[in-house]
Amino acid sequence: MERSLDPYFPQCFEELLRQLLAAVRLAYGPRLFALAVFGSVGRAKMRPDSDIDFLVVADPLPRGRMARVAEWEPVEQELAPALEEARAHGVLTEWSPLFKTPEELEAGSPILFDMTEDARILWDPQRVLEAALRQMKQRLARNGARRIWSGNAWYWELKPGHAPGELIHI
Repeated sequence: MERSLDPYFPQCFEELLRQLLAAVRLAYGPRLFALAVFGSVGRAKMRPDSDIDFLVVADPLPRGRMARVAEWEPVEQELAPALEEARAHGVLTEWSPLFKTPEELEAGSPILFDMTEDARILWDPQRVLEAALRQMKQRLARNGARRIWSGNAWYWELKPGHAPGELIHI
């Protein structure tokens, strides 16, 4: 028998974000520069099974993706009861973290393309992420870039009308 969806599932996501922010601030302490959610949760267009995509900007961070994920694992374990509570309300979400240093953020990353449109900043007291997103949005605008929905996903046309082989500077 299929479980009916709790009509208040958006509030479940809000509670998860509140707990995420508290746990990340505690775990990363003064190393934390910014925390933002993006994707469907950032746009407030999530489904009950949407992942919670988020970006942690901290310095220093361990070198390499696996070391960064390993550093995240105790935080994820601490947040496990919150996910279980959400599941009791029909919200079948998972955490989907990304980790960047401020320098990596400044260098640019394709993930920032979408974040210019759908990031919801939860923590950014020094406005590091806000500045990076503003700069990326300006770069995209200079090229006339646009985000296009196709099927069930977004893609970017980074420079409409560009010639084949032409370099696109973002």
